[in-house]
Amino acid sequence: MLAMPSGTLACPDTARQHRLAAQLADMIPGAATIRVSLTDPKQAWPHPHAIAKDRAGESLALSRTSARAAARWILRVWPDADWIRPHTFDLATAPLTRSDLAAAGRDR
Repeated sequence: MLAMPSGTLACPDTARQHRLAAQLADMIPGAATIRVSLTDPKQAWPHPHAIAKDRAGESLALSRTSARAAARWILRVWPDADWIRPHTFDLATAPLTRSDLAAAGRDR
């Protein structure tokens, strides 16, 4: 990433995360969170997979294309995350948390 003369990054990561959240909210109306993993239940090998949920926690119907695109976009923003475990991306505040830690009430 390019740096400005002051040495600060030209595009802070948090701005990128918020832009991604806005793009995904536009792409998947009504979504509050997106759970991403490399375990698509319909595939025998690792494959990007996403499940969108609304504020009530109900799953939203996604086309295969939308689910893959959302998963790939999130994977690209956080390439260093431990993708062996699923993660949840909150579209309101833009943090990515490991799903098993979020369920236990702890942040990553």
